[in-house]
Amino acid sequence: MIISGLGEQHLDVVISRLKTKYNVEAKLQKPKIAYRETIRKKVSAQGRYKKQSGGHGQFGDVWIEFEPYDTDSLEFAERVVGGAVPKNFFPAVEKGLRDAIKKGVLAGYPTVGIKATLYDGSYHPVDSSEMSFKTAASLAYKNGIPNAMPTLLEPIGSLKATVPDGNMGDVMGEVNKRRGRVMGMSPAGKGMQVVEAEVPMSEMADFATFIRQITQGRGSYEFTFARYEDCPANVAQKVIEAAKAEMDD
Repeated sequence: MIISGLGEQHLDVVISRLKTKYNVEAKLQKPKIAYRETIRKKVSAQGRYKKQSGGHGQFGDVWIEFEPYDTDSLEFAERVVGGAVPKNFFPAVEKGLRDAIKKGVLAGYPTVGIKATLYDGSYHPVDSSEMSFKTAASLAYKNGIPNAMPTLLEPIGSLKATVPDGNMGDVMGEVNKRRGRVMGMSPAGKGMQVVEAEVPMSEMADFATFIRQITQGRGSYEFTFARYEDCPANVAQKVIEAAKAEMDD
């Protein structure tokens, strides 16, 4: 069973109740951040799959151009000339790529913002199949993406914190500490102010506790997803190392 809560205090209450009432131990984990990966450079790569095991073999060979593109996932195109890859295998190539982008090359997060154009390849009249072209496409992805300046993207959220006038400076300082940007502030009446900011989602895990403590429970906030941005190199490095350690486990 997975239990989620509004903040650390919320979870602490539930966990202590589980322990005292039902003698159940709980394992705490920080929520996973939905990082994404993308590319910054145009590259071409070959994916060639050949397998011979008595009778029919497997053969698929593709050349694919990968480039940055404004899309939430993958834009697939083709400009194959002269039937180098028969039309009936195009969907298999696209399927192979769509499966491959689910795991990025840096930290295993989904790859977004990418256009893949199938432009050449070869086939075997007997041994070629949809399966072999699907595999060839995923090999082209694995060969090409590491050379296309892969980059980690982090989710940024919009923060609206309503706090007493006297706590404005504390909140703005905290936003800066959490790699955020203060976008503005406005009076909310009754001695309260609204601070608007943009903050990386990975920095917000214990913000509820901070607001409660600093404002003696008078403050509140809303936090919603805004967009993805390039992850700073030092942060990206830690995310990549953590993902690799998890894979090794």
